[in-house]
Amino acid sequence: MATVPRNFRLLEELEKGEKGIGDGTISYGLSDGDDLMMSNWHGTIIGPGNTVHENRIYSLRFVCGPDYPDKPPTVAFASKVNMSGVNQTNGKVEKLACLDAWKRNYTLETILAELRREMGSPSNRKLPQPAEGSNF
Repeated sequence: MATVPRNFRLLEELEKGEKGIGDGTISYGLSDGDDLMMSNWHGTIIGPGNTVHENRIYSLRFVCGPDYPDKPPTVAFASKVNMSGVNQTNGKVEKLACLDAWKRNYTLETILAELRREMGSPSNRKLPQPAEGSNF
């Protein structure tokens, strides 16, 4: 099977992100439309219901390095969040199953969906949260 080059893969992700994903609880796109290398992305998660995250909007930053998708992007919350696996000083996602066991077919959507699921997990669903609108 042929390996899809980085930029073709990122163009596919951009197209999918611009069309909208599922129920609208996660979204992503390029941070700068003039970024020819398609390295800097932003993402949004609307917190899951019946948790302390319900109706909160979380912003994230992704950097897809030159080895993406063979290696995972760096991911950091721009919005402050109290959640396991997230550095409370800078918002960097340091532990997440899909990042820890990265596969080439994973996407930015995979990461956002897993983070949203993690928000609803028993270890995170009731953690006290920083004031809404605060950023790292």
